[in-house]
Amino acid sequence: MIRSILAVLAGFVTWFVVATLANFLIRALVAGYAAAEPTMTFTFTMMIARLGAGVVSSLVAGFACAAVARGNVAVVYITAALLVLLFLPVHFKLWPKFPLWYHGFFLITLAPLVLLGGAMRRRVRKVRPVHPT
Repeated sequence: MIRSILAVLAGFVTWFVVATLANFLIRALVAGYAAAEPTMTFTFTMMIARLGAGVVSSLVAGFACAAVARGNVAVVYITAALLVLLFLPVHFKLWPKFPLWYHGFFLITLAPLVLLGGAMRRRVRKVRPVHPT
């Protein structure tokens, strides 16, 4: 039970750390992003960059959660569901700031990407080479 809770926490913390680091990277690489951020008046390119950050954050969060869960797939599903539940009110609040396709992409892909990240961790564990002794 403790490991499951830690796995969920690892998924959440990882999602937000990766998203924050990605946001710093977007600020540095995408012209005008920092100026557009306070009012959330993003260009198409800026929105794609933000969605890309969400994709990477979700994959890495699922991977981290699965690593801590050690094969308990249900914990990755729980983490994915909780992240969706967390972001639903956020996107509802931001609804007028972004086009429908933006909200749709983020919310529809969030859980599957977390699950894919978890599956990638399980796959890496299975493929790990055996070291000769």
